[in-house]
Amino acid sequence: MVVRRRRKARKFRGSRTHGYGRVGQHRKGGSRGGKGRAAGRKHGHMWSYIIKYEPDRFGKHGFHRPQELVREPRTINVGELDERIDLLLENKIAEYKENEIVIDVTKLGLDKVLGKGKVTKPLIIKAKSFTTSAIKKIEGARGKAIIIH
Repeated sequence: MVVRRRRKARKFRGSRTHGYGRVGQHRKGGSRGGKGRAAGRKHGHMWSYIIKYEPDRFGKHGFHRPQELVREPRTINVGELDERIDLLLENKIAEYKENEIVIDVTKLGLDKVLGKGKVTKPLIIKAKSFTTSAIKKIEGARGKAIIIH
């Protein structure tokens, strides 16, 4: 192949359109099928680039759960249960069984018991789930953590 020593523009000195027809043709993005990555699926040379280097550019990926199905667990701290034990006994959410107090957290509409706060009384707490720190604090005060399924 012959090496081009002179710039191609020198060929077109005195030419108004440089071989591209009417004035203004070959000027904007339309002649190259759009600017940047626009029309990438339309033109073969762009599409082959996308297939090779950006295979995940088009199409749907993954699964999106509807927001009404995604629900945060409703929680309460162990210390809060210990502080409000009198109120819970009054409202019959908690009850005495022998020397221990049994609290069913699901009656409050809650799911999980967290481990913040202090436990001073032996409590038997029923819930759907517990954190490990909550179980340690409950058992440290001679209580029990019962998981309800």
